[in-house]
Amino acid sequence: MSQETWTVKSTLDWTVDYLARKGDESPLVSAQWLLSEATGLSRIELYVNYDRPLSLEERDVLRGYVTRRGRGEPLQYITGEVGFRHITVKVRPGVLIPRPETEVLVSEALALLPAPERPRSAEFLAEMSYVLGDEAEEAGVLAAQAPDGEGASDNQDQPSLLVADVCTGSGCIACSIAYEHPATRVIATDIDSSAIELARQNVALLGLEDRIEVCQGDLGEAVPSHLVGAFDAVVSNPPYVPTSVMSEIPREVLDFEPALALDGGQDGLDLFRRLAVWALAALKPGGAFACELHETCLDEAAEFARGLGFSNVRIVYDLTGRPRVLTALK
Repeated sequence: MSQETWTVKSTLDWTVDYLARKGDESPLVSAQWLLSEATGLSRIELYVNYDRPLSLEERDVLRGYVTRRGRGEPLQYITGEVGFRHITVKVRPGVLIPRPETEVLVSEALALLPAPERPRSAEFLAEMSYVLGDEAEEAGVLAAQAPDGEGASDNQDQPSLLVADVCTGSGCIACSIAYEHPATRVIATDIDSSAIELARQNVALLGLEDRIEVCQGDLGEAVPSHLVGAFDAVVSNPPYVPTSVMSEIPREVLDFEPALALDGGQDGLDLFRRLAVWALAALKPGGAFACELHETCLDEAAEFARGLGFSNVRIVYDLTGRPRVLTALK
């Protein structure tokens, strides 16, 4: 970019053209996302501020973003965060980026747990704040939705539900379950130190430290032994891409996201088999197991789960119509 005045409109046009030439599959979306991040404007605000000039600082920030995106780096790593269900979590290189299909996994896990007396969602809180304004806090309406703390006493009589989130990565699953179900207590595990650090950061940012414990270890090894057999649910998004399919996944994923969090072995079920055995031991009678897997693996995984002794084994499809999640009961 030269030193001439760059407005939102001219910058957006230039960025779209540049990213298209670099092979970005969705250059307009990428340009909008990066320009929004650099200017602090929402994507809608960009279009009502076409004539607004960018400051030199905004241009410098955007230049760095666009350079990284032109090299194929995922948008989420560049902006450092991603929306996931009702929360926003931090992401960073070296840890798998949360994906929409994993939201389906969370939905299934929550559906298998006893329903909370007061489910909490960002939409509900926003609606109450908009309708009642300052009166909402004075009346304790918003506080009553909090998972713990002042105003949350209505939930204290609910029995605590113990959940294990194995291979937690960014912690998006553990955080979503704890955020949306006030009666849950979650133990989240991962073998990777970078994932553990990021998951703990997201737990702290969401104020869920009192109900989520993040532990480092291989699958369920980090879970205290006295809790084995006491879990109401075991949830996991383990590495599940068959090794033979790894070369077929998009370059943006293959070049930037950690293979440790993707490669599931020859048939994609290496970790699943070990995980399912542990889950069966970790769950209490009637407890639920929910696991995200590669679309080519679900039938074999279901047979394995039945062979272990799980009942009510189901295969759930994702938003694109592909088999994605296995659920079962002990």
